[in-house]
Amino acid sequence: MTLQDLLGIELPIIQAPMAGVQGSALAVAVSNAGGLGSLPCAMLDAAALQRELAVLAAHQPRPFNLNFFCHSQPPADAQREQQWRELLAPYYRELGLDPAAVSPAPARQPFSHAMADLLEDQPPAVISFHFGLPEPDLLQRVKGWGSTVLSSATTVAEARWLEAHGADAIIAQGLEAGGHRGMFLDHDLNGQLGTFALLPQVVQAVDLPVIAAGGIADARGVAAALALGAAGVQVGTAYLLCPECSTSAVHRAALQSEAAATTALTTLYSGRPARGIVNRLMRELGPLHPLAPAFPLATAGVAPLRAAAEARGSGDFSPLWAGQNVSGCQAIPAAELTRALMVNL
Repeated sequence: MTLQDLLGIELPIIQAPMAGVQGSALAVAVSNAGGLGSLPCAMLDAAALQRELAVLAAHQPRPFNLNFFCHSQPPADAQREQQWRELLAPYYRELGLDPAAVSPAPARQPFSHAMADLLEDQPPAVISFHFGLPEPDLLQRVKGWGSTVLSSATTVAEARWLEAHGADAIIAQGLEAGGHRGMFLDHDLNGQLGTFALLPQVVQAVDLPVIAAGGIADARGVAAALALGAAGVQVGTAYLLCPECSTSAVHRAALQSEAAATTALTTLYSGRPARGIVNRLMRELGPLHPLAPAFPLATAGVAPLRAAAEARGSGDFSPLWAGQNVSGCQAIPAAELTRALMVNL
């Protein structure tokens, strides 16, 4: 069975879910073009999720993918949080903010039975997970709907684990990928591989369809991934300049600047390693800081800095998520970009 048959799509192209820079508009555009559009759901509350689902439902029968996180909420660590706030305090003062007045930022929520309750009447054709899979009873509930389950693997061991625990297809996420690493068995960055080193090893290790992700930005990248055994590809960064994305002005400017040539994994913005364009905060504190609170608690401390700086036209404190290959970013309709990824294939 091809990936197209498994997912009910025409093209072996999945649009990567990108929280913070997209909503249903991008997912609809990609699905209508024959790929699989994805909606990031981890930062949506119940009301927001219901609104987005209503938009997607209006465009059925085209399949779409809903993406959720599977992290465990960390315990509070008052001492570490205080040290983190003290580290950020000089930036607060510079921007005229009161460090003591910080309120919690919107949290990334793990997939739960409450979320499943919202989906049950109109379950998605495809549901994908980051940071592993949900608990077995919750996963079985999802599979009972008939939804196809995808999840990201950053190592061969993770791919084998996903196959053994109920995934229907595996996204092999190479180190080049923008946004959060899907690591879940361990957090050793030394074991992370580039896409075209990881992909053939995962293909050989599992019997499930494998989707290549990370650094794929044009038709040549798609062809290379398919030649190495991928059943399809997942593309994110290339869509960031499309009009259907809600990418901020400072993020769009960074993507089109020389700064986009230098990305790094950072824990400063969420507490987990995620790849973005290097900016002032990453340069001055170092991208992987030991005081950054555990995921997703780091977000609250930086969010006010981001808002204040962006209001002044600066991305110094913004998570400018992007992969290592921004060459495919184009300010063209997402449908056009999706079809271009399959040119001459």
